[in-house]
Amino acid sequence: MELTGAQILLECLKREGVDVIFGFPGGAVIDIYDEIPNYPFKHILVRHEQGAIHAADGYARATGRPGVCLVTSGPGATNTVTGIATAYMDSIPVVIFTGQVPTPLIGNDAFQEVDIVGITRPCTKHNYLVKNIDDLALIVRRAFYLARTGRPGPVLVDLPKDLMQAVTRFEYPGDEAVRMPSYNPNVKPNKRQILKLADVLTKAERPVIYAGGGVISSDSHEELTWLARTLKIPVTATLMGLGCFPASDPLWLGMLGMHGTFAANRAIQGADLILAVGARFDDRVTGKVKEFAPEARIVHIDVDPTSIQKNVRVDVPMVADCKLALAAVKHELQPITEAVDFSANHETWLRRIARWKREQPLHYEPAEGGVIKPQAVVETIHELVGEMRGGEAIICTEVGQNQMWAAQFYGYEKPRTFLSSGGLGTMGYGFPAAIGAQMAHPDKLVIDVAGDGSIQMNIQELATAVCNKLPVKIVILNNAYLGMVRQWQELFYNENYCETCMDAQPDFVRLAEAYGAGGYRVDKASEVKDVLRRAFEDPRPVIVDVRVSREENVYPMVPAGKSLTEMLLV
Repeated sequence: MELTGAQILLECLKREGVDVIFGFPGGAVIDIYDEIPNYPFKHILVRHEQGAIHAADGYARATGRPGVCLVTSGPGATNTVTGIATAYMDSIPVVIFTGQVPTPLIGNDAFQEVDIVGITRPCTKHNYLVKNIDDLALIVRRAFYLARTGRPGPVLVDLPKDLMQAVTRFEYPGDEAVRMPSYNPNVKPNKRQILKLADVLTKAERPVIYAGGGVISSDSHEELTWLARTLKIPVTATLMGLGCFPASDPLWLGMLGMHGTFAANRAIQGADLILAVGARFDDRVTGKVKEFAPEARIVHIDVDPTSIQKNVRVDVPMVADCKLALAAVKHELQPITEAVDFSANHETWLRRIARWKREQPLHYEPAEGGVIKPQAVVETIHELVGEMRGGEAIICTEVGQNQMWAAQFYGYEKPRTFLSSGGLGTMGYGFPAAIGAQMAHPDKLVIDVAGDGSIQMNIQELATAVCNKLPVKIVILNNAYLGMVRQWQELFYNENYCETCMDAQPDFVRLAEAYGAGGYRVDKASEVKDVLRRAFEDPRPVIVDVRVSREENVYPMVPAGKSLTEMLLV
């Protein structure tokens, strides 16, 4: 069967099970767009290429399958770089296809030419420039394989225009062709290390499970939950790990780190054993590294060997897929735990943690005079999702205070229900990611908890949501500030509020209506729940502009360079 390069590309996407492509056309990819109507894909036309990559990222986080993004050359390609770096930092499987000028013009400074392979080399798991039409099918096949195996991540494929027009015989590569001598991620746990882990777990008196995004990407939440409940081990998680363990479980400590709970941070600092699963000991988690978990032996399970021993010392390293490793631990421990109750070792420890939870729960000062507290808005969203959807919703966030309040005051019971930019901290991520999640789950309630600064960075995607009838709900915690930067200025820079006051705010309600979406405004605490309920019942995309108290801060907070015991609590 002879096909053009454009047809081969789309045929490969079909064989990979792709059902939606997020993209924006241009001259270098026009041949591909000419063929798209002949294939069973849903193409989502975004209004900016950054929206395309974030939407593909949100789709991937919500499903566990690679998201797909298609853009043209030059500025189309460079507009995706922030989103590629976002996916790279958070280990999200995305495959990005960029157009390129014809092969003879590469290197000649042709119109809309850019070396996107060189630009993205530091922030992709791998990238390709297709140089021969006969290699195209194999490259596409390998791109998807690389994106989803080992430590997941973004893979970019650069497509010269002349190769999309060229014709060659098409044969879809088999599994054997995909394997590469230089890429053999170790996923099977070492038996000796499993025995060590089982031994230290059964002997620990003050254990803590520290879970990261790797638990979610490996779908190992059930194995982790079994281990925690069977041995009665308290669980904390990173921002990326929220949802890997039910927030309603008494063993749940909440998030740890810079804006983690008092109980989680004190538990980490007082533990004699930390089982780290699918996490990388980021600086926002550890605080001052030299004073992190001073009394603990550390067991670290991660599929990426470069993450182990990178930031903290590790006593029992284990390079393996988290699901396979935890399943092996369960297999080793299950017969023993049926005969011996090891949880009795932890009674004193659990009582101490319960006291920390009682003495310093997440809290905020009550509102006065009808002022709306942003934390109360998030709590109300959680309450309404329980009443209206049985607790089933996907929460996306922008970046800043809104992100931290959504992490702290909403209880996540299941994985893939909290989507946020963790490692890169990308403002403007949440709304297009919510579009991707809504495409993946059209019947679910998808809510973007936003700030008035972040939401304006990709507000143009309202047109995308309206055109595709995607009923995403944007709840703006509007304090007319770049809130997190303002908080740092207040606490550490003598209240020098340089360039953080968001003057000349748009009327978000009228803006929503101009796009054909629904617009609601709330400026009284007594109206929050009713307005949110109406917004969530509205079948359209919706913006809810909630005028919250302007100078509310996120607490607890560990100042930069301090240890987890040096939390600011008020």
